[in-house]
Amino acid sequence: MADKTLSSALARKNLDKRLAPWRSSRVIERPGKGWVRAIRDALGMNTRQLAARLNVSQPTITNIENNEANDTITLKRLREAAAALDCTLVYALVPNASLQEIVEDRAKRIADAQLARTHHTMSLEDQELDDADLQAERQRLMRGLLEGHPRHLWEMP
Repeated sequence: MADKTLSSALARKNLDKRLAPWRSSRVIERPGKGWVRAIRDALGMNTRQLAARLNVSQPTITNIENNEANDTITLKRLREAAAALDCTLVYALVPNASLQEIVEDRAKRIADAQLARTHHTMSLEDQELDDADLQAERQRLMRGLLEGHPRHLWEMP
């Protein structure tokens, strides 16, 4: 189990490093009518011409552009359209925080939920923990969660 935990931690670290430039850069927003339409228009290409490059019918180009604008296009079709426009499709899932921060935040939430239940029961029995003890217990629970297999973090509600 320690090997899998280490493997997950190394994978997170490596992926965080690879994703760092994406997180630190401003994300380019898709034009309202989509990239295919924007690039095609900027190149001065009409739908008939793009259809010929893709070896599809002209109405298919309209469908491609509409599907992209409506978030229903497939990656395969978008990649084909990009190639026909002499473009490269760039595709990535960019986490809003580092993967390590996401895992630590999840462990914190689980620890807080467990502590809330325990703290409530203890306060009913007049055995309430002070803030310093609560923080120490939270850190202990988080360490235990983070040292276990990360898959377990996502099995809990």
